[in-house]
Amino acid sequence: QVQLVESGGGLVQAGGSLRLSCAASGRTFSRYDVGWFRQAPGKDRVVVATIGRRGRNTYYADSVKGRFTISRDNAENTVYLQMYSLKPEDTAGYYCAAGWATVGSSFSVDYWGQGTQVTVSS
Repeated sequence: QVQLVESGGGLVQAGGSLRLSCAASGRTFSRYDVGWFRQAPGKDRVVVATIGRRGRNTYYADSVKGRFTISRDNAENTVYLQMYSLKPEDTAGYYCAAGWATVGSSFSVDYWGQGTQVTVSS
């Protein structure tokens, strides 16, 4: 069993930065790939970035490539999403998930966090 708790969301002006954290409980966290997803009102939840169990393999959606960086610290059971050059269209609820990354944006979720809101004002 893995429990995930996101933090770090908030209100920021366009062009600003935020760092989201996903803290996990459970000894098996390092066995999972981790993904960050986002869901805007009225839209589907979509993958933003994923990272492999050892932190070597990463994937980024085209919309965030070059602006967001995913990383993980297995010793601290935490995954981060550093977000730079934020845009109003990045406004969404952001969720981390533990599961299995396969090809590209494909990610099979075993556990979800409760989410953290990111709002980018223009």
